[in-house]
Amino acid sequence: MYWTQKGADDTGHGRIFRASTDIPRGQTPTNRLDVEVLFERLPEPIDLELDLEHRVLYWTDRGDPPRGNTVSRSPIDGRVNQEIVLGHLMEGIGIALDVRGDWMFVTDLAGSIYAAHLNGSQKRSIAMAQGNLSGIATPRNFEVCRRVLWS
Repeated sequence: MYWTQKGADDTGHGRIFRASTDIPRGQTPTNRLDVEVLFERLPEPIDLELDLEHRVLYWTDRGDPPRGNTVSRSPIDGRVNQEIVLGHLMEGIGIALDVRGDWMFVTDLAGSIYAAHLNGSQKRSIAMAQGNLSGIATPRNFEVCRRVLWS
């Protein structure tokens, strides 16, 4: 399992962790030794998504630019390395992936919904100023999302 710890606003104390869903034998939730810190000193990581097909972690990050108000990604095997793929969000919050269609969908606190390719190219606004948005979920049938993008 993967999770974020935002930290206090604008302090750069955000972190991303992972651990097995099974607690190691002889350990308890409070003393388990398999919790791994993947990233620290992030602006304010919020939401994350896994592309299990390509073994890549994506996350939104609030906080101050240049690393904040972004979407980043990193391989989950081998050397973890933050790559910022999308910027200029207004407090990025939610993210959902359509790996097969090569799209990510992102929300921000300014009430915007964006779509972009997984590499961050072709960023498009789907909706603007919709009020404070938080997460985003895409339908199981991504055809609905694709039709919106191409209409």
